[in-house]
Amino acid sequence: MNKLNNISALDAHIGYWLRLVSNEVSHAFKLKLEQHDISVAEWVILREVLQLGTAMPSQLAQNMRMTRGAISKLIERLFNKALIVRMTDDEDRRYQHITLTPSGEKLIPLLASIADKNDAHFFDFLDEKQRTMLIALMKNIAQHHQIKHIPTE
Repeated sequence: MNKLNNISALDAHIGYWLRLVSNEVSHAFKLKLEQHDISVAEWVILREVLQLGTAMPSQLAQNMRMTRGAISKLIERLFNKALIVRMTDDEDRRYQHITLTPSGEKLIPLLASIADKNDAHFFDFLDEKQRTMLIALMKNIAQHHQIKHIPTE
């Protein structure tokens, strides 16, 4: 008797296909960002700070579902690249606000364009109805399983 008769094939799973596509899309984006000395996680922080205007590390950690230690390391890297500024409270030096520098503000539209082009490369062959349905399905799955963390890898 063949032992594989009762075992499903790898590609019989939706998760297999999601991961296959996700890995390719994410890897291509990662490589494109690396050409600008930016990681995906750094891009996400820059984008979050842009949206918030000013952010506290604890707020970023909560939004991204990352530890404060991991956020601190990413903030340090972005600070060293002169893309963000850390402002401390005069009364409590542990209290920090993160804002974008002019260089950070200037870089974000370029990185957003890279994200848009990466998305277009992989998904523009789908018609509008298919793209809308795919996004709706992914949102539905995320909502059903309460998946809220922002992907950074």
